Amino acid sequence: MPLAQLISPQQLAERQKTGALVILDCRFALEDPDYGLCSYAEGHIEGASFADLERDFSGPVTKGVTGRHPLPAPDTLVGQLRAWGVNGDSDVVLYDDGPGAFAARGWWLLAWLGKRDGVFILDGGLKAWHAAGLPLSLDAPVIEVGTFTGAPDNRLLLDAEHLQKRLGEPGLTLIDARAQPRFRGDVESLDPVAGHIPGAQCAAFNENLGSDGRFLPVDQLKQRFADKLDGRSADELVAYCGSGVTACHNLFALSLAGYPLGKLYAGSWSEWITDPKRIVATGD
Repeated sequence: MPLAQLISPQQLAERQKTGALVILDCRFALEDPDYGLCSYAEGHIEGASFADLERDFSGPVTKGVTGRHPLPAPDTLVGQLRAWGVNGDSDVVLYDDGPGAFAARGWWLLAWLGKRDGVFILDGGLKAWHAAGLPLSLDAPVIEVGTFTGAPDNRLLLDAEHLQKRLGEPGLTLIDARAQPRFRGDVESLDPVAGHIPGAQCAAFNENLGSDGRFLPVDQLKQRFADKLDGRSADELVAYCGSGVTACHNLFALSLAGYPLGKLYAGSWSEWITDPKRIVATGD
């Protein structure tokens, strides 16, 4: 079974009838941290629990040391996954408003903890669910506490120290999921320093999606990342973004296209710039 899997609104609606699903609502807004929970309370897919990017999918921020969304403590995350009803063999569906960035963070965290089958992202998210004319619920989910046991696979991570040592290696493919203006350093609305890590290529995460907000066909995704790899091994690919969230969207898209799961620089740009000794690049 492939690591990255999509589920359509219609498929999810059919699967809901069996009741054997864990559904996580991952809606979030960087400019309004209360947005996700408030939106969940106003209506969510039946049976879904709310998963918050900052409370559940991130650890504490240490100013001047970490990025904006450090990884959560593994034991804490495992405990939360159990509280949502996750077992080792559970099928888990994650969704957000549509682009999939916050859902992809949840997908990557599950993969990091060893759950690499039965995890789906709702293609097109809640926007596609609405477009299909499917209903929302105000009811709290009925949950039986799960038994999931997971351990972090840190082979999926690359920290700032090791990334800095690898800069300039001919086999390294470093992709940045932020939009081109932020990558170039033309604008920066979230972090105090603009630019990108030297040697990186811009691979804006929203370009994994078509005009309908759903993931591009596999052959198009495969070509998109083949252009970035330019003959280099996908095993040496490292993804980052502003804080380690939208980078997971690129890692999901890569896996969807049949590439091996690349590494995540989880601290990403917001951590990189905490050390003034680290080089910053601007422009293309």
